[in-house]
Amino acid sequence: MKNILVADIMTRNPFTIPPETNLLKCAKIMIKKQTGSLLLVEGKKLVGIISRKDILWALVKRPKEELSKIKAIDISPRKIATISPLKNLEYAIKKIKKVKFARLPVIHQGELVGLITLKDIFNFNPALFPEMREYNQIREWDEKIKRLKKAKQRRISEGEGICEECGNFDYLFHFNGMLVCSSCMNS
Repeated sequence: MKNILVADIMTRNPFTIPPETNLLKCAKIMIKKQTGSLLLVEGKKLVGIISRKDILWALVKRPKEELSKIKAIDISPRKIATISPLKNLEYAIKKIKKVKFARLPVIHQGELVGLITLKDIFNFNPALFPEMREYNQIREWDEKIKRLKKAKQRRISEGEGICEECGNFDYLFHFNGMLVCSSCMNS
């Protein structure tokens, strides 16, 4: 993997849009192109990235009627992790793990030249799947721990809330000093 460069396996023509594109149009493009993200570009310069998760976040925070008024650049993360096409695949995997993103825009001399994703890496070397699955499980546990800490801070009595065991929203019961859903209480 040290001899394989990002440039060798990256997607060379990722889906790009102007930064002023509204979220409704972004969602339609993602569905039509069956992609999880769009890169925001001006000329050949990367200025942002938007994912399905970003659109879902906006949909939850704002009424759906506003999706046609919100620009992609308005919800794009300010800091974007990128990678050079001249870096090797081993470095790319380490960076993906470090920044916890499933995709990295590939930048060469200040211009967008491609996109490397976990899917690209798995297609090239399926043997890496178990290692990356372990990384995703660790990330899921980190998220679960954060949710549980928030749940404990709320001090909910019996009623609806987030189960301290599985993290799902459900009707909760006091069981073994925790607030848990019926599924976790019975297991």
